[in-house]
Amino acid sequence: MDHRESIGLIQQTGVIAIMRADSPDQLLRAADAIREGGVCVIEVTMTTPGALSIVEQAVSRYGQDVLFGVGSVLDGESARAAMLAGAQFVVSPSFKPSLVEICRRYSIPVMPGAYTPTEVLTAWESGADLVKVFPASFGGPALVKALKAPLPQVELVPVGGVDLETTADFVRAGAAAVGVGSALINQKLLEAGDWAALTERARRFIEEVARGRA
Repeated sequence: MDHRESIGLIQQTGVIAIMRADSPDQLLRAADAIREGGVCVIEVTMTTPGALSIVEQAVSRYGQDVLFGVGSVLDGESARAAMLAGAQFVVSPSFKPSLVEICRRYSIPVMPGAYTPTEVLTAWESGADLVKVFPASFGGPALVKALKAPLPQVELVPVGGVDLETTADFVRAGAAAVGVGSALINQKLLEAGDWAALTERARRFIEEVARGRA
């Protein structure tokens, strides 16, 4: 999947599942479950033990069926290591020019974090493919709507505080997609092995994105 196709899949799906897990087995089984529910874009955070090994296994297992990226990336060196492990997109909680630069160099979609209009525009002008609005829990859909008014060309992805009750509102406000963590996947469900519940949650998030776009 090339750069353009990867961005298109993120936009089309509308949901990025943000995963943290205690083991590769948990994460891979969770990936199966949410893919069945329609979510095929997954971000594995670098705060997960053995994150790059997990990504390498996941990419080998799923091929083009699931887009696997790495999140909580703080520098260009970590971004390059993630790419070498097979990461298909890179997400950061903040904006760092060197991180965006290395992702652009190797045609890997990059999503740095920003919050204010100045930060958002700076990230976009530096080559971000999408801009992560973080933490979206402060400001909510109203913040996304306010940012999109003067910056309609910027593809925004709110992360933090996104749940089933707010997803459609974020999309109506102009979000290209939403990043969802514990509201979709949490350690309690993983430990219980309740894969059916994960599939149902994923399906409901996809439905909320569709409702917001209607």
